[in-house]
Amino acid sequence: MSRPLTPLALTVLRMLCDSPMHPYEMQQRIRDFAYDQAVKITHGALYHSVERLAASGLIEPLETSREGRRPERTIYAATAAGRDAAQIRLAELLRNPAEEFPLFGTGLAFLNLLAEDEVARLLRSRTVALEAALAAHQTAHDALRKQGLERYKLIDQEWLIARVRGELEFVRGLVGDLDSGRLTWKDDEVHIRCHPRPRPARRDDKGDS
Repeated sequence: MSRPLTPLALTVLRMLCDSPMHPYEMQQRIRDFAYDQAVKITHGALYHSVERLAASGLIEPLETSREGRRPERTIYAATAAGRDAAQIRLAELLRNPAEEFPLFGTGLAFLNLLAEDEVARLLRSRTVALEAALAAHQTAHDALRKQGLERYKLIDQEWLIARVRGELEFVRGLVGDLDSGRLTWKDDEVHIRCHPRPRPARRDDKGDS
């Protein structure tokens, strides 16, 4: 492949480095090992990735079989070139920090377009969602550990849990700073233009004597 392996392509190669399998088995393994928590995976994208890897010579079909009226299933295996490509790409991902642009960072960059109390309310809602996500990820991790999966196979989940926990603590701190007044932008010019302050009512001096 001329372009770097996508996360999904690396996932396919990683599974095929264990043993040959067909895409349906890959889908099952993705669910069993919770790979979909680390990589965005859809049914169509998985099959497309398999086709691209085969066309590039990184995987190869071993056999095609049919059971009853089910569609044909082709079993694939990783080639030597595919194993090399997977190892090279994995080394890059571990060694080089990628420049990423999380959507939450975009929202934080433009806080002052909203009023402070509105931002605090929205962030409180975010903490509820983060708490639920953290509990779900921890439950999934613990369940896989109880099933006997070794820790090295769940390091990505440990990182995910740590990342969600870190964001939760950060957001809680922001809410606390907004509530206490340590964080404010009431006098910011952009905020004032977006939320002009009401003018004080004037007295009609003509009626006074």
